[in-house]
Amino acid sequence: MKTNAVRLYGKYDLRLEEFELPDIHEGEILAKIVSDSICMSSHKALKQGASHKRVPDDVADNPVIIGHEFSGEIIEVGSKWKKQFKPGDRFSIQPALNYKGSLEAPGYSFKYIGGDATYIVIPEIVMEQGCLLPYTGEAFFLGSLAEPMSCIVGAMHANYHVKQGTYHHEMGIRINGSMALLAGVGPMGLGMIDYVLHCARRPSRLVVTDIDDSRLKRAASIYTVEEAAARQVELHYVNTGAVNDPVSAIKDINGGKGFDDVYVMAPVQSVIEQGDALLGRDGCLNFFAGPNTPDFKAQLNFYNVHYESHHLVGTSGGNTDDMKESLQLMSEGIINPVALITHVGGIDAVIDTTKNLPSIPGGKKLIYTHLKLPLTALDTFREKGKENPLFSDLADIIAKTNNLWSPEAERYLLKHGEYFC
Repeated sequence: MKTNAVRLYGKYDLRLEEFELPDIHEGEILAKIVSDSICMSSHKALKQGASHKRVPDDVADNPVIIGHEFSGEIIEVGSKWKKQFKPGDRFSIQPALNYKGSLEAPGYSFKYIGGDATYIVIPEIVMEQGCLLPYTGEAFFLGSLAEPMSCIVGAMHANYHVKQGTYHHEMGIRINGSMALLAGVGPMGLGMIDYVLHCARRPSRLVVTDIDDSRLKRAASIYTVEEAAARQVELHYVNTGAVNDPVSAIKDINGGKGFDDVYVMAPVQSVIEQGDALLGRDGCLNFFAGPNTPDFKAQLNFYNVHYESHHLVGTSGGNTDDMKESLQLMSEGIINPVALITHVGGIDAVIDTTKNLPSIPGGKKLIYTHLKLPLTALDTFREKGKENPLFSDLADIIAKTNNLWSPEAERYLLKHGEYFC
């Protein structure tokens, strides 16, 4: 079977190519990709090429398919897996295979599997590691969002607290405690708000900050104070760029006290130091955002580490259990992280989008790999609809859901969009 795929050959060398997939062996699975959301990690792989930890040294001669946040349908199953999987099954994949210390991962390391393709061959190692995950939700794009949501789930599980006088770590955020989400209305911050409001382990007070009023207002229109109150969470949005002393202003919301859990969602020194200053006794600071340079540093108050039991954790990605939790919660409609998506495009948009990702505003860029479609922001649909009725119809559809992407919009686009080949 032929596939169209975006392959990495080296630093800043991506190519959209058609080539033949090999016949599958008994331990492999042939699958159709429907959607992939482009991650900043793919941009980093493009920027670093063979020097990236997950990219093979011989990538120039054996190019790899990029994209690791993907969902699709199984087409053909090798004999070894016929009792576990069948054609037509929908799936997502945990790309962190964690096989004998290897960093190999779909989307970085393999010739025939990656999210930015029309068809792929899933190698045996994926199934052996339990990383081919069934997905029963109605929209493929939610299957693509399972991987970024698993990063959020993992971060929420990674925080911990210690009862005074003991050495027992109670994992997770403090139930009915206070939580601050700093620089918290980017795409991953929105996903975290969604999870915090709808998971079983919730704080009683959540303060979300940013320095951009428009981003804060958008977040507040999606995850409202009223909805949070119905979930027994007191939710506050704060523009820290509009106050002289952000730490005091945020603590005032918490009765002048420090917070139990603080999440830093941007790799900015001043935001980390602000988070450190917001911690209360036994407070846990989670540095969620990945820095771009290995020498990134910030100052912490070690007096409070010693006397107030402040502690710091960091997470990078989620494990397979986190992926399963994300898929289950989305399949059951408990979480619905549609707010992460701000753009859609086709496979022909992957190269430019990946190259320019840091400079493209908004959240997740969702790719439908069988379509030919320039990367298009959802908030431009109405204007573009004046020239193209497809966008006019899509604008009408997403107007029903507060201008957020939806299963109905996906079905319409897949039915009426222009196919790449």
